[in-house]
Amino acid sequence: MLKRVLLAGAMTLVASTAFANCGLEEGRISIIGNEFPAIQTVGAGAMACGSDKVEAKSNLTADHQKLNVAGMSGNPAEYTTAIIANSSIVALMNEDVIRPLDDLVAEYGKDLKKNQLITINGKIMAVAFMANAQHLVYRKDILEQIGVEPPKTYEDMLAAAKMIREKGIMQNPVGGAYAAGWNLAQEFNNMFLGYGGTHFKEGSAAPNVNTPEGVKALEMMKALSEYMNPDYLTHDSNATNAEFRAGNVALMNMWGSRAATLTEAEGVPQEVIDGFAIAGPMTVGGGSTPATTLWWDGWTVAKNINDAEAKATFVAMTKAIDPSILKDPEVAKQAVWLIDGYQPTDAAVGVFDAAKMGSIPYPMLPYMGLMHTALGAELADFMQGKESAEQALKDVEAAYTAAAKEQGYL
Repeated sequence: MLKRVLLAGAMTLVASTAFANCGLEEGRISIIGNEFPAIQTVGAGAMACGSDKVEAKSNLTADHQKLNVAGMSGNPAEYTTAIIANSSIVALMNEDVIRPLDDLVAEYGKDLKKNQLITINGKIMAVAFMANAQHLVYRKDILEQIGVEPPKTYEDMLAAAKMIREKGIMQNPVGGAYAAGWNLAQEFNNMFLGYGGTHFKEGSAAPNVNTPEGVKALEMMKALSEYMNPDYLTHDSNATNAEFRAGNVALMNMWGSRAATLTEAEGVPQEVIDGFAIAGPMTVGGGSTPATTLWWDGWTVAKNINDAEAKATFVAMTKAIDPSILKDPEVAKQAVWLIDGYQPTDAAVGVFDAAKMGSIPYPMLPYMGLMHTALGAELADFMQGKESAEQALKDVEAAYTAAAKEQGYL
């Protein structure tokens, strides 16, 4: 505990020194966002703009998507900014709780790069600071032990997992963020797109997941789960990474934003550190499109706040992604930064490969959030053997259709 307190104090001192010159005399900064290292860095940078005149606080949590809409819907909004991705911005726009940033960019964001400005229907709605994707993370020492190359397909992963188990090296060598809900739905999205599936019928919001591609995606996920920890439906990214750090997992599909610092936690065995390796995303079913999605992470500004709070928030968040943060080599490797001066590190290879291989961006459609929610709610029954793949997907389409009709998309 003392070590953590001292480290936090040191980080605050460094952050305060780097960002103290924010030029803010009034306002409020209140951040909601995820909790992985790159976002923690951005959050700390923005918090350093706080002072006796400017209140600054943050809530970085894995539950951010359950809190951000409600927290920005009040007047005034509890949170002045939400750190989001190309999936979660849609819900904020649907509920009209974030503001266009064009005037703030013109006055305070002249140094932002064009590819950082997320423009929707002609208006800047967010500022992106990093790219992300899920890709293969593996133990090269374990694969060398069984004499196989890093898998390029999910079929290869299954074959390697079988060998690892049969040789008694690991009982459950596959990891995956398959926690029922958002994570399980995202793993389906990856696999479904890899099989060539499309979530909606062309030109409409009508669902299109109860298809041969959807069935194949679920069957592959079920096959992989046979080599996972029996509690895999409770494992989000944090729990999956903990399994890898403990030396229990040799193969997993993991976020680039998590993979970069995966082996830096205290107590990771040396053989895990030495064997850790990253590769690009895998394909499935003989397809050429990787079974993953491309993402960006960025930040927004709340609509229901006054101009002083909007300015303070925009200035603080812009300061937090200043190119100077990349001078710290630990920060530089936390993400594939969309910041001037970023030089790709070894940890970025998985995300770069995902882009080079033609991975599909996560669909930024106003009704995709409803589909994601329906998938997260309905797929666990199939994974537990309680119903068929076809029935699970039928349930998904029914749940989605009811929600889409309620919101006027169908």
